[in-house]
Amino acid sequence: MSLNVFLDDARPCPAGFTAARNFAECILLLEEFEVNVLSLDHDLGENKTGYDVAQWLVNHTRWPNEVFLHSSSLASRDKMYQLLVRHAPGHVTVHPGPIS
Repeated sequence: MSLNVFLDDARPCPAGFTAARNFAECILLLEEFEVNVLSLDHDLGENKTGYDVAQWLVNHTRWPNEVFLHSSSLASRDKMYQLLVRHAPGHVTVHPGPIS
């Protein structure tokens, strides 16, 4: 089963996505399911951020097919983007912004 995952502690989850409201929920979904699209927010209102999820992707082999970065913090979005594009396998597309 393939999922689309939307990591955000506050924004409503878009249709066609499964909500992950924190780091732990997002990692659980990445470990348990094949994730097609992952959309990351940075600030999660806890001690873990979307950047921590990006680091987890780099350190594990459970990459989604596409990653979108919908954080409103441009600096944080750029930091996640730079990390992900540097380490993403060839089949993964990393988008520097939100899903249009």
